[in-house]
Amino acid sequence: MPDLPSRRSALRVLAGLGALALGATACGPGEGDPGSSAGTATNGATPTGDERRMPAEWESHARTFMSWPALTSVWEDDLPYVREDIARIARAISEYEYVVMMARPDQLAGAQKACGSGVEVIPLPVDDLWARDTVPVFVEQDGKVEGVDFNFNGWGNKQTHNNDAQVGRLLLRKYGIPRIQAPLVAEGGSFETDGEGTLLITESSIVNDNRNPGKSRAQIEDELKDLLGMDKVIWLKGVRGEDITDAHVDSLVRFTAPGVILLDRAFPGMPADSWSRSSDQAMAVLSETTDAQGREFEIIDLPQPDPDLVTGYTDDFLSTYANFYVGNDAVYMPKFGDKKADDRARGILQEQFPKREIVQLSIDTIATGGGGIHCATHDEPGKPVE
Repeated sequence: MPDLPSRRSALRVLAGLGALALGATACGPGEGDPGSSAGTATNGATPTGDERRMPAEWESHARTFMSWPALTSVWEDDLPYVREDIARIARAISEYEYVVMMARPDQLAGAQKACGSGVEVIPLPVDDLWARDTVPVFVEQDGKVEGVDFNFNGWGNKQTHNNDAQVGRLLLRKYGIPRIQAPLVAEGGSFETDGEGTLLITESSIVNDNRNPGKSRAQIEDELKDLLGMDKVIWLKGVRGEDITDAHVDSLVRFTAPGVILLDRAFPGMPADSWSRSSDQAMAVLSETTDAQGREFEIIDLPQPDPDLVTGYTDDFLSTYANFYVGNDAVYMPKFGDKKADDRARGILQEQFPKREIVQLSIDTIATGGGGIHCATHDEPGKPVE
């Protein structure tokens, strides 16, 4: 299997994958940069946070957005296989809620055939599958949905994503959703909320000169509170420079209810590394703080599978179960081939979401690229589309 665009080991990828372009900016002036005044965005100043709220993922979705991977230069011989994974996820979600797949116009027919009639495939130019990071972060204000465009720049200019940099603007325009252009660069996988004013985030993924040069953590926190309607931001250290995302929170900690958190943990007996130390640091922080409503956290371990039993395992394989997606009536999680661990993780999620079906999906190629089901999906809050 060729080297893929890793989201666990950016340093290896940057050394060996010709598709990467260090220092190449994915969005220029007027194309998604924080200073642009084009489109329908609120530009320049951070909007007030009065009555604004970022819903929790388990709240009602109008639809789920996904992206059809486009580039042979990124996936090489594995492009057909990663498309199979994406189509499998889209078909599974479409059993319970409306799914919109964005695809390049010349790839529309192939995407539609793979995804089936239950998925709406729309012509919108994309580069890769990471809809969690490229689609705007949706918030609600005064009973209406708005999209916060965080100016996607290829995870700090580690990859060139000229089309993905435009997804926020074009998608919101198509659906008539007001656009708020953030004075920050970030990705949707950076944020985890309980829907009640608490935001979890890794410092490594946003207080970083490759996204927000010159901005302090305090400045960024104030802007996030206003943009997303948060009352409290809880900062986790994360891991810098060892994966392409600089350690997004959605592969580390996830809310399942207000005050209840699942925490990714290494397979027992594995030697300590930067990822397990990041998990330990998150545990320490979360054990000593409360949420925005003053509740202490219930923290539940979500152990990884045995790497020796995982199918398709490589050094860059994302083997966390934490990168699950909560749909309207189901929860979508990976299965990795370690039956005992897969069953254990399924049981943990079923306990947390007893009224939802737990759907396990094989995503070996996506995981080999360093991603998961949550990375490939993005929910729009609201009344479900019929």
